Amino acid sequence: MDTLLVKIFATALTFSQVVASPDAMMTRFDPVQDRQQVIELLRAGCSQVRKAFDVETVNLDDLITTAMEDPEAAAGEHAAAFRGIKIEDLHTAYRQFCKNETVQNSPVDLGEVIEFYNRTLADLPDHTHLRDAMLSGANVVLDNKGNKLGEVFAQERRRISIPLTEIPVHVQNAFVSAEDKRFYHHNGIDEHSLIRAFIENLSQSGRPQGGSTITQQVVKNLLVGDEVTYERKIREMVLASRLEHTFTKPQILELYLNSIFLGRGSWASRWRRAAISANRQTR
Repeated sequence: MDTLLVKIFATALTFSQVVASPDAMMTRFDPVQDRQQVIELLRAGCSQVRKAFDVETVNLDDLITTAMEDPEAAAGEHAAAFRGIKIEDLHTAYRQFCKNETVQNSPVDLGEVIEFYNRTLADLPDHTHLRDAMLSGANVVLDNKGNKLGEVFAQERRRISIPLTEIPVHVQNAFVSAEDKRFYHHNGIDEHSLIRAFIENLSQSGRPQGGSTITQQVVKNLLVGDEVTYERKIREMVLASRLEHTFTKPQILELYLNSIFLGRGSWASRWRRAAISANRQTR
């Protein structure tokens, strides 16, 4: 089985669980005994994706037909992402897992997909540590009377975590509106945003859209890094789902607002004084 196709289907297996059965998320399957379960999960995930396409008023079958007839045109300036993969193989897999058709000579070896999936998720970091974790920043040194003597911090890491209650509501709403409009409605992964990003990337040139949720960005910033690989994306999705089961939405938003990079050497928590001042003015 093509290596890239293995990674795509391992990612699809992860996505399917997060959107279709987040309460029963599995990070390991038996390559032989669990094949039928994996098939059912892939089909459930495909069903969710089709519903998302319907919501976005896009006919998935028409889109696939276009891709089959002219892959370069369908992919636009992102056609390079399809190189090394046969569109025919993707279409056959779509018929097998999304249309529930019986196909001959399937390009998908579920054993290989499961083994790659298991390896990728074998050593996930403990997301629960974020509950008590202090973001890298300044430590205040006090004397024996409790008076401030100074601050100790790593180079370019002078920042202080801000409780969500001290961040103006309109600032919170602005970030949610800009980054993740369905933040309060999804379970860590938003299939609707992914579909919109996918369509935007096919139809427009320029900087590709990601479709990542605020929860995913927290995981990327604090747990798995930003390496552009399928492995990182799989780990990110699983941990985002776990984060949603462990933390409340306000707690996740607080982590996000204290960890995002705003550019030009500025991190979100550096605007603490401005945020507190603005909050007082709105009261």
